[in-house]
Amino acid sequence: MTTCIGYGVHEANAPLEPVRFERRALRDDDVAIDIDYCGVCHSDMHYVHNDWNTTRFPCVPGHEIVGRVTTVGSAVSRYRAGDLVAVGCLVDSCQQCAACEDHQEPHCTHGMTPTYNGLDRISGEVTRGGYAQHIVVREQFVLRVPPALDPRFTGPLLCAGITVWTPMRAHGVKAGTRLAVIGLGGLGHMAVKLGVALGAEVTVITTSPGKADDARALGAHHVLLSGEPQAMKAAASSFDLVLDTIPRSHNVNPYLMLLARNGTLVLVGALEPLEPIHGALLAVNNRSIAGSLIGGLQQTQELLDFCAEHQVLPSCEMIEIQDINQAFTRMHNNDVKYRFVIDMASLKSVDTQDAGESTR
Repeated sequence: MTTCIGYGVHEANAPLEPVRFERRALRDDDVAIDIDYCGVCHSDMHYVHNDWNTTRFPCVPGHEIVGRVTTVGSAVSRYRAGDLVAVGCLVDSCQQCAACEDHQEPHCTHGMTPTYNGLDRISGEVTRGGYAQHIVVREQFVLRVPPALDPRFTGPLLCAGITVWTPMRAHGVKAGTRLAVIGLGGLGHMAVKLGVALGAEVTVITTSPGKADDARALGAHHVLLSGEPQAMKAAASSFDLVLDTIPRSHNVNPYLMLLARNGTLVLVGALEPLEPIHGALLAVNNRSIAGSLIGGLQQTQELLDFCAEHQVLPSCEMIEIQDINQAFTRMHNNDVKYRFVIDMASLKSVDTQDAGESTR
């Protein structure tokens, strides 16, 4: 085992503060990584606040990790010390079920192991994430960062990026696809950039007229204001795919009306019950509604390679780890364009004597 300093919480709604904990000893198929950057996700805030009543305390969040390999286990063949790598939302799965064999590890029949707030499949210890100095991860769940990809901005691709990339690939977004993106936050802005890079005709749907210029600056071809009934009526049956990034319960019926024949609305934001859906809106035009989680390791590597080739990067604000609580407040208030990324070099200035002890 190795001692690690990170930022975490010991109880719900407490401010994040320095914590000291133990990383597991290197197994034969493990890769040890010094963390350079870690993105900040809305999920991090939900777990810290225990909004879903599933948080295992103490909690060290962070699942958008970029760093350098320091050591590898004896059975590791894909990586060596010095390699630039990334770790996303999961660090293990059974690797034997139909989902895993189909490269859909997040849907592992026996449950995937999340990067933090999960339980290690062998030891049973709680996994802790990337707001920390270093991490140990099974080789199969480590991704290679292409040389052409800026490591400072790679982290959010591992969550926000793959969350919208997966349904776009599943539904065949390509040149000529009429793609609508509801919302222009962390997920939405990545959907716009990736949709444009894939050749789609991209429309941003928003309630805020003030976001029209931002949407176009990101590459969107059109902006549709959902609060304008005439504009929504005129856009009926216009889109092949609608990506709904709204992160809370809402009424999807107005957006279903926008789908063309055989069109699909994919939910990638809301993780709670929705308002009732009118069945006739699905029957007309043979419309569908679907959900999508993140993506498997193969898809995520494909995304990293695509973004390197096309220079598609999230729009990020770099922060120091000491500013994480202020970043959470700003994120709660939607005061970020569009993702925070922690420069983990700032952790070196933390007084390790102030780091509270954490149980394994």
